[in-house]
Amino acid sequence: MVRRAAEEIGERVSCDARYIGRVEAGEIRCPNYAYERVFRHMFPGRTLTDLGFVPRSAVRGRAARRPPHETRRETQETDRKTQETDRPYRSPAVQVPAQTPYHPHEDHEDHKDDEESDVLRRAFMTRGGVTVAAASLGPLGLAFDTPAAHRPVHRADARDADAVEEAVRRIRLLDDRHGADSLYRRAAAPLRAAYALLDAGATRQATADRLYSGVGELAISVGWLAHDSGRFDDARSHYAEALATARMTGDPALEAHAFCNTAFLARDAGRPREAVRAAQAAQRVGRGLGSARLMSLLALREAGGWAGLADRAGCEQALARAQALYERGPSDADPEWMSFYGEAELEGLEAQCWSALGDWSRAARHARRAAQLQDPHFARNIALYTAELADDLARGGQPDEAAAAGMRVLDLLGQVQSSRVQTMLAGTARVLLPHRRESGVSAFLERHADTLRAV
Repeated sequence: MVRRAAEEIGERVSCDARYIGRVEAGEIRCPNYAYERVFRHMFPGRTLTDLGFVPRSAVRGRAARRPPHETRRETQETDRKTQETDRPYRSPAVQVPAQTPYHPHEDHEDHKDDEESDVLRRAFMTRGGVTVAAASLGPLGLAFDTPAAHRPVHRADARDADAVEEAVRRIRLLDDRHGADSLYRRAAAPLRAAYALLDAGATRQATADRLYSGVGELAISVGWLAHDSGRFDDARSHYAEALATARMTGDPALEAHAFCNTAFLARDAGRPREAVRAAQAAQRVGRGLGSARLMSLLALREAGGWAGLADRAGCEQALARAQALYERGPSDADPEWMSFYGEAELEGLEAQCWSALGDWSRAARHARRAAQLQDPHFARNIALYTAELADDLARGGQPDEAAAAGMRVLDLLGQVQSSRVQTMLAGTARVLLPHRRESGVSAFLERHADTLRAV
């Protein structure tokens, strides 16, 4: 495919399986000029960063300028040029070039999220610019910013359904590790591409069913990114799209998921009664799915709504039901999207309930346990639970411990971008202001202020 595209524009590249493997593995940070021209021909209007590569200026340490007298011989010496510019990839967590320091809060339209770049590279190298690629972020290999009349005719097949499902998994993986703020803008493109696939139709009914389910889950995933980054109106719209898709196709699993997230959003947006009703609707739909863990999570969503209404009895009843259902254990019927829901999340959501009810010591106990139990993979959740702990300790009259917990959250903000976590930490800082003369609190407040200035 690459060699054929090169021939169309008169380039010669020795692209083979080994080169493709190096691109997919991230060994090639930036292609040489010959490959760049080929890729730009294959993907009109796309930049190198759109395709998952690092900008050439970051590789060479200065803006790339090509002399006007560049010769044909230079463009044909692909293998030699590859050695010059196709340098091994290094993650910022391991090594950052001195000329391109890593700033966690920079605009992530750039190349800071290296795992995302890996996914984009695999996407376009695997499937090309005509069909959907199995990518988590980026445009799923489709240039749907062009008018509909100019798009290639393509009826979705099983590989496209696979790609949409893989996109959902990858977005969730990146969100677990990095939070939503740096991902939301980019996640809109694969969702548009997925909706376009629905419009194009599918080759088989089984494929169409998978696509509708996958697109609904993708809408929920993108909605969650909006939710976690404080874009509540956007999140509500995405969740409503997923719910409409579920209703149209008679998909109870997708409907339960959409109602579940709608309940969570309503609680965070200050609409606790809506949270209760959405959670109860989710439970009505979810009863026939055979997953006790799903019903446990939905009971927790209801408990959060009751806590927001200051209904302690209703909250306690829902919490007891959630705990009993959780103790039934996992099953094959548990939805794939619930991989985040373990004992740590159970503890964390209960902590939020007690916090809403003003029982700070009880909330802090559950938040501390949640942070201790959480798998290190879920860096965003560790930051969230620790921020919850810091706030509960601060409001419960333990400023030194709250400041120490706040410091741990600040340590995590280098890899986690979540407006929800940052908002919680800002609230904790305000509560601790009267205690700023204490050394631990003072250090936390100063560092928190420095972090805000750096954003």
